[in-house]
Amino acid sequence: MERFAGSGVWGLTGSAGRCAGESPGEDPRDAAHALRGFWAKLARSLARVPFAEDLVAAYYCVIDRNTPPQVRATLIGALAYFVLPADAVPDILAGLGFTDDAAVLVAALKLVGGHVTLAHRAAARAALARLGRGERPEGV
Repeated sequence: MERFAGSGVWGLTGSAGRCAGESPGEDPRDAAHALRGFWAKLARSLARVPFAEDLVAAYYCVIDRNTPPQVRATLIGALAYFVLPADAVPDILAGLGFTDDAAVLVAALKLVGGHVTLAHRAAARAALARLGRGERPEGV
């Protein structure tokens, strides 16, 4: 769990430019920009999102510096779809609002789910527990 601790989303933010193992064309700040609002939206809709643990585990996989760039890109796309207000099915529709978000996440996890480790899932459970208590998740 140490690799998710810290004051920032390492591997995605900071002034250092690229982190080790990244391809030259990948800017970590682009990923951070795409995920801006993730925790706020999750906190607002936590009770209505049955796949919250999968979402947060995907988030922790994205910020893990050991995750390959193509896996990050796939998961960032799914997480950005969750964050963006423009959806195929509006999130405010009771019972149906998050079905499109879930479908996009399931598709992404089918493609790259082997990279979402037990450590990512444990970090997700811990973050959701803190979020449920009104605390800020660790590493954010």
